[in-house]
Amino acid sequence: MADADAIRALQDRIEALEGRTRTLEDIHAVRSLQFKYGYYFDVCLYEQLVELFAEDCELKFLNGIYRGKAGARRLYCDWLRELWAEGRDGPRYGLMYEHLQLQDVIDIAPDGLTAKGRFRGVMMGGWHESMPNPPAVPSQMWEAGVYENQYKKVDGVWRIWRFDYNMLWQADYEKGWAHSEVHLKPLTRTFPDDPKGPDELTADTPQAWPHTRIVPFHYPHPVTGQSWPKDRGSGELK
Repeated sequence: MADADAIRALQDRIEALEGRTRTLEDIHAVRSLQFKYGYYFDVCLYEQLVELFAEDCELKFLNGIYRGKAGARRLYCDWLRELWAEGRDGPRYGLMYEHLQLQDVIDIAPDGLTAKGRFRGVMMGGWHESMPNPPAVPSQMWEAGVYENQYKKVDGVWRIWRFDYNMLWQADYEKGWAHSEVHLKPLTRTFPDDPKGPDELTADTPQAWPHTRIVPFHYPHPVTGQSWPKDRGSGELK
């Protein structure tokens, strides 16, 4: 009986270690997926970027919601590719758009099939003086925001499922953030009225610099265990 108990205890320990290993592997896979998104974005590889998303994905960008792969393609391949890359995939002469993703916090669901991740994005962009830049966009600029994304495992491969990029500030490099406001304005029309537009506009337009706000945390407080209240406001002081 003692030997049987010892074997059972050892088996339980092995199963627990296997579970922890799977979770660590999933965290690594989700982190790598999000980082690869940034690398594709850097060099305008929008077709490869869209393939990172699940078929039933949902993307929140500015005050718009884009649904499914078709929505993701409108956002990246129709709108951003035309804005940044003259309608073609691949790096463009005279264009810089470095996309840094930092401070990742990733949580895997108990069933190992979905995950949530928070990342900070910091971007440096602009055009060389030999290149024309789009109207109303600075030739040298900064941008920063927070991702609060959800991911799902499809046929053993992690995909971006619920994409929520919260742009918090933009700044003209020449002026600095103390003298700038965002140049990317809220969306006003939906698809198909706007062929590049979102499927839906959100009821409220997220505030950006010089306004400040808190992007709700998907995770509970690590010490108190308290979840972030769903009805908590932005926390901005007037």
